[in-house]
Amino acid sequence: MKPIAVIGEVLVEIMADTIGEGFRGPIALTGPYPSGAPAIFADQVARMGQPSTVISTVGDDDFGRLNLDRLAVDGVDISGIGIDPDRPTGSAFVRYRADGSRDFIFNIRHSACGVLPDTEAARKVLDAAGHLHVMGSSLSSPDFVALNLRAARDVKARGGSISFDPNLRKEILDAPGMRAAMAEILRMTDLFLPSGEELFLLTEAGEAEAAVAELLGLGIGTVVHKLGAEGVRHHDSAGSTFFPAFTVEEVDPTGAGDCFGGAFTALWLQGAGLDEALPLSAAAGALAVTRRGPMEGTTPLDALRAFVAGQERRTS
Repeated sequence: MKPIAVIGEVLVEIMADTIGEGFRGPIALTGPYPSGAPAIFADQVARMGQPSTVISTVGDDDFGRLNLDRLAVDGVDISGIGIDPDRPTGSAFVRYRADGSRDFIFNIRHSACGVLPDTEAARKVLDAAGHLHVMGSSLSSPDFVALNLRAARDVKARGGSISFDPNLRKEILDAPGMRAAMAEILRMTDLFLPSGEELFLLTEAGEAEAAVAELLGLGIGTVVHKLGAEGVRHHDSAGSTFFPAFTVEEVDPTGAGDCFGGAFTALWLQGAGLDEALPLSAAAGALAVTRRGPMEGTTPLDALRAFVAGQERRTS
């Protein structure tokens, strides 16, 4: 199996116990939880039985050890995660508002994961990768953009493949040189995984059918458009397929898209058909929201299969 590598932040998340606005007074908190979109993605990949690894940096502290222990237990190769003796592990404080939106306080840029993971161990991991997953949320500086571009070119040059989850805020995309870098990554992409309006972020089109045609015209083999609670729409040269989302009780939606992406990318590399890949990936996204904590909802393949079978029995 091709090892999947992803470059980006590994951090902890600490969650407010009450719904409200911000952090301007003493409130009860729960955590720390292991987190970071690349880490959640890699964890779900590993739980699918596919080799995965994260290239990042954590601090020499309990927050870092919490993440390393959890990723290792779930089967992720952590050899590409460095330990910075001077900077703390990244963190995110999160509080949900009544309307479902969230307030965040991040310490990423000035934490250990804000430092480029330029170590011999990280280079060995990237040299061994057969697939690179690029996450727009991790392109936080010109150095991280350059590292992802270099890794993508190397993977493609040795016959590997690229998946790309844009997850980019417009203000980041408007930073100098970012659009050109994203255009180059897009031209190397084999599997594109946008959510909602991200389908249009890197195209000239104003409606979905034209945007998909433009993306496929760039040479992207598969576009998987994540539509949240509505479901997912898969596009390739053979046509389009829609799969509705499973109905579950939502506890915490953080990480659902990363779990879906990790499951689908692993199954895509394993050659699974759409009749298997879409339900199992949708199950990964659905089960992710039923647990509190961003990585707590990653689910092993056998449990995903059992969940899908149970849903099929209910509707038959």
